[in-house]
Amino acid sequence: MAIRPVLRLGDPRLRQQAAAVPPGAFSSPEMEALVTDLRDTMAARDGAGLAAPQIGVALRVVIFGITHNRRYPEAPPIPETLLINPQITPLGEERGSGWEGCLSVPGLRGAVPRWSRIRYAGLDLAGAAVVREVEGFHARVVQHECDHLDGVLFPDRVEPRSALGFTEELVGAGVLPQAG
Repeated sequence: MAIRPVLRLGDPRLRQQAAAVPPGAFSSPEMEALVTDLRDTMAARDGAGLAAPQIGVALRVVIFGITHNRRYPEAPPIPETLLINPQITPLGEERGSGWEGCLSVPGLRGAVPRWSRIRYAGLDLAGAAVVREVEGFHARVVQHECDHLDGVLFPDRVEPRSALGFTEELVGAGVLPQAG
């Protein structure tokens, strides 16, 4: 449908709690248009995922998935997935740190600790359940996108605080792989 502008860090709408999508709205033309706009905007900006609040829609809707992504050249493929009203459950106590970036925080990357393995559950556009157990980069992307639904951006979670920098400088220092 349309490539939408992505809100950037500092826009107060990114810090709002998103509302649950009511059951009657799932297959509506408005919801279908939102999903199309999320998909198109994510693809146009080489994103691994995108949450509705990032385009100014305060609803609990995320989309994610990659085959190959120049921003994350070493990342394995993730099937494109739409989640409405998602929930995340950690599977175990293990957490791992990994470098993240965000379309709403362009040019910066930070090391963020996340659950290593999770179960996510939500609904698709038809209202059917989507449930998966995932690990690694897939789990990281889902947690990152779902954070947006609660007004949390990755710089809020960077540990240690010194592990935040501009992508160009981090690549130049050999901390991040060269984007391909």
